Amino acid sequence: MRVNMEAQSQNIKNILESLLFVARKPLKPEEIEKVTNIPKQVILAALEELVGEYELKGINIVRVAGGYLMGTNPKNVDYIHNLLHAKVQTTLTAQSLEVLAIIAYKQPVTRVELERIRGVNSDGPVDTLLEKKLIEELGRSDSVGRPYLYGTTTYFLRHFGLKDLSALPPLPVKAEEQETLFRSALHE
Repeated sequence: MRVNMEAQSQNIKNILESLLFVARKPLKPEEIEKVTNIPKQVILAALEELVGEYELKGINIVRVAGGYLMGTNPKNVDYIHNLLHAKVQTTLTAQSLEVLAIIAYKQPVTRVELERIRGVNSDGPVDTLLEKKLIEELGRSDSVGRPYLYGTTTYFLRHFGLKDLSALPPLPVKAEEQETLFRSALHE
């Protein structure tokens, strides 16, 4: 009989762990009771046991806002921060960087305008930048053929640590100085 009660208690704790693991908000005992048909007092007792069992682990079960939630151990906050805020390496070719710079400064801009500025086809770099979510289609131009207009994304701002587009360094006024600036940025 004792073995059966221990197995039943372990089964209830397994159910609670699963529910708490997938929950996006604190679960109240009443909510758990509705989905499991386990009496509230049994749920509360099992939850308190789990709180104690998880106390020294990397995952804790905590009481929050009248319910229970699975969360990370506060002692590990620095490691979690490092993981969640790790710098993502995005490698871009010189051509993609050139197209991205043109779009950042001249947006909204069409592929035709990019190609006129660069003097070469820009399909590959534009597709790469779209794929990496650094640029996006902003709509269509009113010009002949209604080509797509491109601009930078909020991910672009985050990736380069910019508050907004006004944080971009100012472009020189003369076209020759702009060309020199672009070439030096591309290390040519």
